[in-house]
Amino acid sequence: MTFNIIKILISAILIALISEISKRSTFLGAVLASIPLVSVMAMIWLYIDTNDSAQVVQLSKGIFWLVIPSLVLFITFPFFIRLQFSFYGALSLAILAMVGTYFITIAVLEKFDIYL
Repeated sequence: MTFNIIKILISAILIALISEISKRSTFLGAVLASIPLVSVMAMIWLYIDTNDSAQVVQLSKGIFWLVIPSLVLFITFPFFIRLQFSFYGALSLAILAMVGTYFITIAVLEKFDIYL
């Protein structure tokens, strides 16, 4: 239980830190946010929890394939903002587009016998 609290605190601190840095420099905030810190932390936490490198490899492969559809969020959000959608409306539509792209990506990968 203590380790779960430590994981939550470290994750929350990183997110808050990136948010605060972004207020001063959106470029530096973007650089920090683009580093796959969450993915690296997830791999570390998974390995500590399971001591299973194979499971971490599977997670890493899944992250690789799912980064591609996640980029749809960053492409569609500015597009919806330019179309004069509100911030939350644009964000919601971008998230829906991203989720749809996840389903499409998974279906395409399965056609090539790649299962996540």
